[in-house]
Amino acid sequence: MRISAALVTTSTLPLSLTQLVPSFTRRCRVACLSTPTTPDSRSRWDGVALIRSQIVHANDPGVSFKTSRELSHYVIVALAAIAVAYLMLAYVLLPVLWTHHEHEPGLASLPMVTRTSAGIPGDALNVGLVGVKEDVLRAMHEAGWFPADPITLRTSIEIVGSVVLDRPYHDAPVSPLYYNGKKEQLAFEKPDGRSADKRHHVRLWLVLEKGTDGRPVWLGSVTFDRGVGLSHDTGQVTHHIGPDIDADRDLLMRDLREAGMVKTLFQISGTGPTLLGRNGEGDPYYTDGEIDMASLVVDGVRRTEPPEILPPPPLIVLKDQIWHGVDNAVSQ
Repeated sequence: MRISAALVTTSTLPLSLTQLVPSFTRRCRVACLSTPTTPDSRSRWDGVALIRSQIVHANDPGVSFKTSRELSHYVIVALAAIAVAYLMLAYVLLPVLWTHHEHEPGLASLPMVTRTSAGIPGDALNVGLVGVKEDVLRAMHEAGWFPADPITLRTSIEIVGSVVLDRPYHDAPVSPLYYNGKKEQLAFEKPDGRSADKRHHVRLWLVLEKGTDGRPVWLGSVTFDRGVGLSHDTGQVTHHIGPDIDADRDLLMRDLREAGMVKTLFQISGTGPTLLGRNGEGDPYYTDGEIDMASLVVDGVRRTEPPEILPPPPLIVLKDQIWHGVDNAVSQ
């Protein structure tokens, strides 16, 4: 940058150093703020002006405070918008989109979780059967599931002996759970090993006297007892369940289907997708939230052809595919 020689000339009168320096500084400032005349000097001018503007803004408390306040405001607004969007998606939109009872509309208003005797949420409902009580009993027998004994002093002693001495007890009692204030009306189990320590078991409740085909509808909860221990909530001796309750749902439906006891298979909405569920004993579980329903054959007449499968809505199919993809990825 060229500075005129006139800027550094002095008057004929002698000047002290303290007088010369402020004067020189003022003249340099005037020169720097003047408009450059050549392209080369203009580009250098742009850089100087940019630096000067940044320095001025950085040293201006008012500008800095205003910028920080605006930034904080934008951050708060963005976080609030994200929170509202999450709540609307998780608690309003997706539950509505994922709820379907088109094949058994009478179940739409019912709760989908059992309760313990203390009122604590118990096991999630994940299976359903359509048929009179006799059809249910025949179908479960043909599928290789044993009716559970009632809880008495004798059966309580016998189940303890089965676990401690590792001896068979195929129809050991199951602890009661409640649905709409009623204890299970039917209970069945399938042994896994010699003793009653490990077993698959299902509890069933009659929820509709007449469904869409005029027959009774039962809802149930099927889980796997992985061993005996103390309740995480009450400290009482109990069975602990395995976390993958969908696996036992699939097992029961497969056993009924292979036994020729199913006319029609379909799904309805249950608890909805659940990743960190806890039952009444504090055991963790996860599920895609669907209830598999089996319309049973009448009078135990074995069906030779595969059952008819009523497909769920496309959105439910997509949800299940995403859920099981995530489940497989996590399991690996």
